[in-house]
Amino acid sequence: MNAKKQAAPSVASSTEPTEVIWDLRLYVAGQTPKSLTAFANLKRICSEHLQGKYRIEVIDLMLQPQLAAGDQILALPTLVRKLPEPVRKIIGDLSNTERVLIGLDLRLSA
Repeated sequence: MNAKKQAAPSVASSTEPTEVIWDLRLYVAGQTPKSLTAFANLKRICSEHLQGKYRIEVIDLMLQPQLAAGDQILALPTLVRKLPEPVRKIIGDLSNTERVLIGLDLRLSA
């Protein structure tokens, strides 16, 4: 009789957290300086804080204005975090890194 039985490896692997891929949408209006700045800032923030665990979709509302209704876009540029839930929105060129990190729930506010 062996009283010290270890759990099977398959049981342990089922309790490991799954890797979260951040699904981000950046709504812009053409290639304006503000839109380009927002995209550059978003790429920088993601590469520094999400280490490849993200997907960015850029939606140009000049080309596809009907897509604004789905995420209730009222101002541009707007970043929408679709995943992880809950959905979060940040309006502007994303130049205030601290504000973006707090808005995305990557950093707690002080």
